[in-house]
Amino acid sequence: MSDLRKIIIDGREVEVPISMTLIQACELAGVEVPRFCYHERLSIAGNCRMCLVEVVGGPPKPAASCAMQVRDLRPGPEGQPPVIKTNSPMVKKAREGVMEFLLINHPLDCPICDQGGECDLQDQAMAYGVDFSRYREPKRASEDMQLGPLVETHMTRCISCTRCVRFTTEVAGQTVMGQTGRGEDAEITTYLGALVESELLGNIVDLCPVGALVSKPYSFTARPWELTKTETIDVMDALGSSIRVDTKGREVMRILPRNHDGVNEEWLSDKSRYVWDGLKRQRLDRPYIRENGKLRPATWPEALEAAANAIKGKKVAGLIGDLASVEAAYALKLLVEGQGGTLECRTDGAKLPAGNRSAYVGSATIEDIDHAKRIYLIGTNPRAEAPVLNARIRKAWLAGADITRVGPAIDLTYDVIEGGTDRAAVEKLVKSAKSDDTEALVIIGQGALREADGEAVLAQAMALAEKAGGRLLVLHTGASRVGAMDIGCVTEGGLDAATKDADVIYNLGADEIDIAAGAFVIYQGSHGDRGAHRADLILPAAAYTEEPGIFVNTEGRPQLALRAGFAPGEAKENWAIIRALSAELGATLPFDTIGALRKQLSGAMPHLGDIDIVPENDWQPIAAKSLGKADFRYAVDDFYLTNPIARASSLMAELSAMAKARGQSRLAAE
Repeated sequence: MSDLRKIIIDGREVEVPISMTLIQACELAGVEVPRFCYHERLSIAGNCRMCLVEVVGGPPKPAASCAMQVRDLRPGPEGQPPVIKTNSPMVKKAREGVMEFLLINHPLDCPICDQGGECDLQDQAMAYGVDFSRYREPKRASEDMQLGPLVETHMTRCISCTRCVRFTTEVAGQTVMGQTGRGEDAEITTYLGALVESELLGNIVDLCPVGALVSKPYSFTARPWELTKTETIDVMDALGSSIRVDTKGREVMRILPRNHDGVNEEWLSDKSRYVWDGLKRQRLDRPYIRENGKLRPATWPEALEAAANAIKGKKVAGLIGDLASVEAAYALKLLVEGQGGTLECRTDGAKLPAGNRSAYVGSATIEDIDHAKRIYLIGTNPRAEAPVLNARIRKAWLAGADITRVGPAIDLTYDVIEGGTDRAAVEKLVKSAKSDDTEALVIIGQGALREADGEAVLAQAMALAEKAGGRLLVLHTGASRVGAMDIGCVTEGGLDAATKDADVIYNLGADEIDIAAGAFVIYQGSHGDRGAHRADLILPAAAYTEEPGIFVNTEGRPQLALRAGFAPGEAKENWAIIRALSAELGATLPFDTIGALRKQLSGAMPHLGDIDIVPENDWQPIAAKSLGKADFRYAVDDFYLTNPIARASSLMAELSAMAKARGQSRLAAE
């Protein structure tokens, strides 16, 4: 029997796979079918009944198109293709009836509802509903849930679509939400009022088709038609999720995910979604010069002159932070190397081999996780390092993949086969690995690469990928790392070799390290974090939403970030500061615009010009070296406070404190 079948939808004949549901077949034919509970990335609930269609020759009542497959359709009396109607009088009457029932208890508070203007219920009531109500009884009311500081609940508005329940259970892996009661007493709630302990909770705000779940920090601050929407890239982790930044004037009001099947699907981590309040706190908005142990405000000409005087004739070391764009890193590379200096982007001490892209990026794409049947996690906690990637691994686990972990035991939201916690466990895996027909994937984290034997661990991971007949994915923690490695911001011997005997350290947003006393430190960054406290000279720069830039994600995919707003005060774009300083040094860099800089960059590294394309990497295994004996440690201790923007956010501080309190809470039986 063929896997394809011809059906007729509203008079148009289409050929679709028999495993498709009718709602998917209608979408393929370009026919819109309204829905509330159906979502293509969640299991089918079939409880809102808004997607009713008429199956000609079928039962004398409309069918729920989300819960009926094409294979369930019967052909006509003479073998004609089955006929579906989505706009017949039967369907119109049924939809109007469903909408009338949905609005029986829904409160009339659209003017004060945050969902107003982007509400599925509003849109579908206008398109498919009726302009009257036969209901005269009092409306039902429900108690609101407490879901913490991110999601505000108004459960009286809830239409019981159960999208939030299915998301937290299936995607986030937290079986805390559910529905209790029957009839008009039915309500969505959490088990014994428990909080949902997930790094992906904010996604239920996007999924909610009404105003029952809304963003608490964004609440009552703006309407969707007041906002300027900019499509850009997230830099809170190395996944490079596609996001939309909504601004009102110069201020970022909210950050939402965009669909990208190859990277983040349509999910976003809570840190990426809610970190925007950190963009307006602790900002550096003017240059500062340290005199007599204290920083004093300065003008740009004064600051650039001081920087040039400090650099001239001295040994310079450049450090690339985790949030720097490729353009900024490339400009600094040209400037520092022009002065005979050294650069380093591996500020956490990761033993990533320069020039071998198959070793510092790997050979796999993020989408390969979907098809993998065996996944090995080596020294990585993807739940903290890239929560959206972790949800993808969970999806593979639900599809039947076996997941083996080498590292300390933690809850990843799915079952794992414990392979051990130390280096010997990796060697054991390599020895026992066999290549068969199932697809294998090795994911190695930065925690495994930061120790002294990091390169030996990486060699074992590559050997495991080879022997298992699979691919390797290096999971990074810094958004700038792969791009900086691509353009060669590395020094043989790592951070210590790069900064050894340096008179001047040019710190481009590297806030995760402590720089020893002695060297003159020029700090260029957006926030008054650790790097600014150590600095002798501060050059205020734009944050990731305030300048355009290229970022290369953990799978090696170049992505383009666009400017959503402007930097505060006198802060400038990163590449422009370095270009201005080069002129002050008398070694002017050969570009005046970011376009000219990108042209030179793509000439040196052609793959950086192919935006959103993952290049194939030549497989170059590393020679085996002697391993240590220590247990693996994970790279991220506190998911919510990994960079200066997150540490400036009061909301991230609150979430971090809550996570720590949960970790320390003891049960009564103890």
